Amino acid sequence: MRRSTSYHEKLIQDLKNPLEAAAYIEVVLEESDPKMLSKALKNVIEAHGGVDQLSAQVKELYNKFDQMLLEKGEIEFYSINSLLDALGLHLAVIVKS
Repeated sequence: MRRSTSYHEKLIQDLKNPLEAAAYIEVVLEESDPKMLSKALKNVIEAHGGVDQLSAQVKELYNKFDQMLLEKGEIEFYSINSLLDALGLHLAVIVKS
């Protein structure tokens, strides 16, 4: 009998593709929920091999982001922008339909 793949395993596999990771983060940003964004970034980092596989710079940016979220419950734009940049992603502004 074939073992089914869990949702999380499939998600992490999909997030290895930069286009999938960018679309995932974009959808989560639309929700305007910092906790959801934190979880989404953790998933993208896991797809990149986990925190231990990241460079010291990315770890520092992620830790700063996570600390801000814990202390303030919100994130600073430039902090998230730096973290996304280090993960090979960027924010974009588009016209709402």
